[in-house]
Amino acid sequence: MERIVVEFGMFETLFLAVIGIYIGDFLREKFPILKKYCLPAPVVGGTLISIVTMILYYANIFEPNFDFQTVNTLFYCLFFAASGTAASMALLKKGGKLVAIFVVLAALLSIGQNALALGVGKVLDVNPLISMMTGSIPLSGGHGNAASFAPEAIKLGAPQAAMEVAIASATFGLVAGSILGGPFGTFIVKRFGFEAEAYKDDDKTITQRAAEVFVNRRNMMSAVLMLMVACGIGQIIFILLQRIGQNIPIHVCAMLGGILVRVYLDKTDKANETTLEALDIVGDFSLALFVAMSIVTMKLWQLAGLGFSLVILLLAQVIFILLFVYFLTFRLLGKNYDAAIMSVGHLGFGTGAVPVSMTTMKTVCEKYRFSKIAFFVVPVIGGFINNLTNALIITKFLDIASKMAGI
Repeated sequence: MERIVVEFGMFETLFLAVIGIYIGDFLREKFPILKKYCLPAPVVGGTLISIVTMILYYANIFEPNFDFQTVNTLFYCLFFAASGTAASMALLKKGGKLVAIFVVLAALLSIGQNALALGVGKVLDVNPLISMMTGSIPLSGGHGNAASFAPEAIKLGAPQAAMEVAIASATFGLVAGSILGGPFGTFIVKRFGFEAEAYKDDDKTITQRAAEVFVNRRNMMSAVLMLMVACGIGQIIFILLQRIGQNIPIHVCAMLGGILVRVYLDKTDKANETTLEALDIVGDFSLALFVAMSIVTMKLWQLAGLGFSLVILLLAQVIFILLFVYFLTFRLLGKNYDAAIMSVGHLGFGTGAVPVSMTTMKTVCEKYRFSKIAFFVVPVIGGFINNLTNALIITKFLDIASKMAGI
């Protein structure tokens, strides 16, 4: 029997995302283990809804088709604009060294992912151009890179299945990063005794900080308007860069817009605690909806068609990423509490996307304490610089893969 395709419009999809957040919050209250291992509410509820849609798909009841790209782009850009407004000049100076180290680490992870994909793929006798669809293209790059580079691989001679493999691998990475980030962060904090350090008074948990700052209607309205201005500035930057042949992602430009808004706030002494808290709340709201929609709209049945060899390739990637962030990222960034949170972030965008990084980092910080430096460094690297370095690395490895395939 042929499945009926049911179209979920933008608002229906948004509704499901919000329901997913509510379900996630409810389950986190009912099952303390979810809080213990810092599994975010949008991930918990969103995954449950995507499992339900998968069951309906396999039961031949219907196949969902979601319209979410436009609204998701809006929330994605608002979130990055809010991240930009968190970057004060003092933080920029403090994070300079860590940013430089993290740039190298992110590039090394991408290189390692692609080398592993080709190496394990060769052992399993998988077409090199197909095995590349399990490396940094879908993992460090996410669904956007998967959709962009899979056609390039096909042009080089990869089978048409390259697109399906890349998208399914990106979905796998999103799920893996969302589930593993919180438990990984909890493990490091406990393993290295950062719990006492985490509870020190100068940087409270996200919940404690919010409770101590009074944000009124005026603050919230001002925050929303400022972030809209930041996104507008970002769009102008995006267009100007395109005019000179530079294709920088729109969310990166929105983040630059947010940084410029923060410079204005600092120059005019308007960067007070209530304003910054309001901006952070709008950023949190946007992040939660983006992550929930990204997970609710996952087509988990695509993973079933990966095949044994590709599952092995992806499991090898997850193990490699975990070892990399534990033995290299965590230690080279300082082997302290902030380094632990940044490692959670690296795991997030190393497997899927920066929003996964941010939502898992926030959930860990809600349990322990906020890390200002982590919330500056991770989006700068994962959302901006890694997009550039990863594209260069992928291009080189695709050339290597085509030569290995004898094309």
